Amino acid sequence: MPDSPGPVAGPSRDQLDATIADRITEIVRAEHGRVVATLIRRLGDIDLAEDAAADALVTALERWPADGIPPNPGAWLTTTAGNKAIDRIRRENKRDAKYAEAAMLTDDTPPPDHGPVEDDRLRLIFTCCHPALAPENRVALTLRLLGGLTVAEIAHAFLVPETTMAQRITRSKQKIKNAKIPYRVPRAEDLRARLDGVLAVLYLIFNEGYLASEGEGLRADLSTEAVRLTRQLAALVDDPEVAGLLALMLLTEARRPARTADGALVTLDEQDRSLWDATLVDEGHRLVRRCLTTNRPGPYQVQAAINAVHTDALDASMTDWAQVVQLYDQLLALQPSPIVELNRAVAVAELDGPEVALSIVDRLDLAAYHPWHVARAELLRRMHRYDEARAAYDRALELTGNEAERAHLTGRRDSL
Repeated sequence: MPDSPGPVAGPSRDQLDATIADRITEIVRAEHGRVVATLIRRLGDIDLAEDAAADALVTALERWPADGIPPNPGAWLTTTAGNKAIDRIRRENKRDAKYAEAAMLTDDTPPPDHGPVEDDRLRLIFTCCHPALAPENRVALTLRLLGGLTVAEIAHAFLVPETTMAQRITRSKQKIKNAKIPYRVPRAEDLRARLDGVLAVLYLIFNEGYLASEGEGLRADLSTEAVRLTRQLAALVDDPEVAGLLALMLLTEARRPARTADGALVTLDEQDRSLWDATLVDEGHRLVRRCLTTNRPGPYQVQAAINAVHTDALDASMTDWAQVVQLYDQLLALQPSPIVELNRAVAVAELDGPEVALSIVDRLDLAAYHPWHVARAELLRRMHRYDEARAAYDRALELTGNEAERAHLTGRRDSL
């Protein structure tokens, strides 16, 4: 008779603590925008709302590992943040005005003037996209407040130094305070005027979730939230660019299950396409076809069409690269940009070869942009210029903080 098995070792205390910490981090990321948006509506003070939310997050990190994660962590964070805000208000000596603000926190009655937008977070985006703020500052401020992105992450998205971005965000908050720009629901007539800024914010939030500028890899919380808010916006505004952005997000999000393996990024040409979410692909294609019927092309619609071509191919070798290049030509006409030119060059390489593509890439002033170095490395690799390719991979590795991408690039470099 075989020996009876011994006791099975369970997870260590350190492993359990790490699991709880990871879970808390996920919750905090997912709920940050909701908590801050709710507090701004109640308080009318961005700085106070941010500080109170930060206090609540610290309290969660202290209590939840011992007490357990509450059944409704979002409500817990909002309530705790509200209490923290009251404490901050009471510590100040401006009693009359400040107690009136504190009373607002205990009143959950919806504000009387709703306007067409019901969601606090979507309202926050429209508020931050007020015409009084410079366009780039609107986007940066919303990414900070709604997405909970760090200043470093936002600076990476804008390709500017971190100090520059910190100044932009500070100036935006000061502008709102000095100009007494209220946190209020936009009227229907305000929606169109602020739509471009709102779309830009949603696009950048999604991009940060698609490939986080820092950290272990992908941030599903940001991309999921961007899709949710864009769906609401599409129901609110009948505009082909809104539909195009939603299609672009869905066709990109559909590929998420295949985008990483063993902690490393998997490029589009190497992904297992059977893992793609067919439901999202179908919905994205329907939206693209609907956009085509309006015949009012815009940058988001064209990007969605490019992704539709990619997701329509059963295999990477079946991609219609001629159509992709034509669509990039159209995108360049609508939105001239060296980044668009870089992406077009990658498609040109599939049609005309890496030598032609490299001549395009080397003309672009994108030395601070790590995908430029990645593109050069891959083209040089195909041309058997391995020493130059290795140097390009090294430079790309210096510029990216995403661990999944670093693992992928390291593997590509080491396989030379």
